[in-house]
Amino acid sequence: MASPVDFGPGFFEKFGKAYRKDEIIFCEFEPGNTFYFLLEGRVKITKISSETEKTLDVLQPGEIFGEMAILEEAPRSATTVALDDVKVLEFNKANFESLMTAKPELAIKLLKIFARRIYDQKRRLMILTLAEPEIKIADVFVMLAENMNLNLSETKDVEFKITPEEVANWCGMDKIRSNQILAHYAKQNRLVISPEKIVVNNINDFYRLVNTKRRSMMPAK
Repeated sequence: MASPVDFGPGFFEKFGKAYRKDEIIFCEFEPGNTFYFLLEGRVKITKISSETEKTLDVLQPGEIFGEMAILEEAPRSATTVALDDVKVLEFNKANFESLMTAKPELAIKLLKIFARRIYDQKRRLMILTLAEPEIKIADVFVMLAENMNLNLSETKDVEFKITPEEVANWCGMDKIRSNQILAHYAKQNRLVISPEKIVVNNINDFYRLVNTKRRSMMPAK
């Protein structure tokens, strides 16, 4: 699958890098001053938690990664591994400024993706701060519904084009445990699982469940 952004000829020669399948692009805790735009192939984002490696996300062409090291001037917060043979564009602050000057229309597209990615990461961290795995999975569907701009107070049935494996990735959970919780929710008639989609029968129920938990986590005044 190719990137939806057309950079035109010459960009890969100037900014591009290629990685083989299973090659590490960067490691958690190492210093970083570059971010990447994924052109071809998929990459996996992983993090060590409680001495266990957890998959946080699988990125597709058209997405960016590694940007938080630049914004926060901090070490890498996760490890990124090529799941396929991949091609990326590598940017640092200096050459990204050059890009903005030479091709402002492409820079605007990248900035929009950049902003969305930052929001997604912050929203993702909200899921990871939840202790109970059942609430984490409920919040995955709440987050995806938010991205669809749904009124969660009034909406009930929602169809998500997502697989059980992707749900596990979103909440950084073991796939077996995630599948057990999804099966439990299915038995409660809260959702219906199909090979290529999951239908939540009442997203408002999950929304209230997550909000109740978040309120209980707030310090007492």
